[in-house]
Amino acid sequence: MYVGCHLSSAGGSEAMVQTACSIGANTFAFFTRNPRGSKAKRPNPEDDARAVELLKELRFGKLVAHGSYTMNLCTADPEARRFAAGILREDLARMAALPGNYYNFHPGSHVGQGTQAGIDYIAQALRSALAHGYPVQVLLETMAGKGSEIGGRFEELKAILDAVGSKDLGVCLDTCHVFDAGYDLVNDLDGVLAEFDRVIGLERLRALHLNDSRNPLGSRKDRHACLGAGCLGLDAFQAIVNHPALKDKPMILETPNELPGYQKEIALLRQMES
Repeated sequence: MYVGCHLSSAGGSEAMVQTACSIGANTFAFFTRNPRGSKAKRPNPEDDARAVELLKELRFGKLVAHGSYTMNLCTADPEARRFAAGILREDLARMAALPGNYYNFHPGSHVGQGTQAGIDYIAQALRSALAHGYPVQVLLETMAGKGSEIGGRFEELKAILDAVGSKDLGVCLDTCHVFDAGYDLVNDLDGVLAEFDRVIGLERLRALHLNDSRNPLGSRKDRHACLGAGCLGLDAFQAIVNHPALKDKPMILETPNELPGYQKEIALLRQMES
């Protein structure tokens, strides 16, 4: 099982690998820049190179970098859209220093323009960014469907994938988001995965975010909870980590924790593995 959590990138790439090891993780996620803004750290090629060697030595699973929450590729403001598309291109270029990993992001909110307009804008930005051929696979994150978010339905993600047309584009399934969007992971995990396969194709599912939800099925709220402290419950996560279609994917905890809490949850997930 490849399991980890979100780590701070403040100390650099090598430090993140070392921190992951210290809490029992063998993958991790990190923000490519300020998650609530646009500022990014200056690249450090030497540090990234040491991290790449360490990741190989320790046989880590693929990392799952995360784009800024404020990067909205389908906002109504044309200048803001251009700025967001520029951030996407820059992030993929930066990820080339850690080749072969994933870059995940929230598709965006159409803010009243309509779902199809939002899908068109997202696809346009992705086609432009992917044309550079950077050695990173981009993942669209499943969303809770609150407000004008795009990605709360599998069909919306499929429409983006089809419009972009790249086989390198995949999906990261967030358990809290999917549950809040109305997909019943608790009572019908196989049914949810069958629906994902029918609409998108399970070969496109590359990674998972493991989060319990503070709200019930279909609430469209997106409020993460620690494992077992929400409406999904521990039995649901035991089923997820042992499901044959999921168990080989990198699983990233985004629960409201600090490192000691993540360490306990990582150990708990490993105990669940059969």
